[in-house]
Amino acid sequence: MSTIIEQNLQRVRQQIRTAAQNCNRDPHQITLIAVSKTKPISAIEAAIGAGQRSFGENYAQEGVEKISWFRERLQRIELVWHFIGTLQSNKSRLVAEYFDWCHTLDRPYLVHRLNDQRPAQQPPLNVLIQINISCEETKSGIAPNRMLTLAALIEKCPHLKLRGLMAIPTLEIDFQRQLEVFKRMAVLFSALKRIYPSTDTLSIGMTNDLEAAISAGSTLVRIGTAIFDARDHSHPPKQLNK
Repeated sequence: MSTIIEQNLQRVRQQIRTAAQNCNRDPHQITLIAVSKTKPISAIEAAIGAGQRSFGENYAQEGVEKISWFRERLQRIELVWHFIGTLQSNKSRLVAEYFDWCHTLDRPYLVHRLNDQRPAQQPPLNVLIQINISCEETKSGIAPNRMLTLAALIEKCPHLKLRGLMAIPTLEIDFQRQLEVFKRMAVLFSALKRIYPSTDTLSIGMTNDLEAAISAGSTLVRIGTAIFDARDHSHPPKQLNK
């Protein structure tokens, strides 16, 4: 497994470098998050062994178990944990207490919960506003015209740090269609930066649309399948008693 994951990571990193060079961007400006949801500890260990340090989890409880496992055993290696799933109010404390980032903030009451639940002794939780850029009723995220109102609320919270925007658009196969949607996100990101110059993160791009996202200005791509291969839900994701 470790050899396959190492090779996959090398391939994805090369894709990022090539995509960045094709649009005259510095590839070092783009952070790779390995989406490790449902993946066992052994797979994450293999990615760490290949130099990966940033991981994304969709399920708060599963993520907390993995974070705790690695913090206990890999104290000399600093990992960065991103919560990238739908944020539920009954799981917000787990995200506030254990994760370094939350990508999916889209409701005022969740802003207040995360701020109140983030331990004062920890650095502020890095947060991204999730935009429903494709205006899908079944997708999480706020409408673009509500972005600045939510941003203003986040800026008032001492235990949160507004870092930028995130989106999961409708799946498109055509590069130009992908690019069109991502460019709309780039326009919103520029508007946010004009008011809050410290914002620096545009989280767009996954396995199937990485190149278009980077071309549009993504600073953070979330890649799961291309690193860990297709998810297998028939086996437990955890191996926490090693």
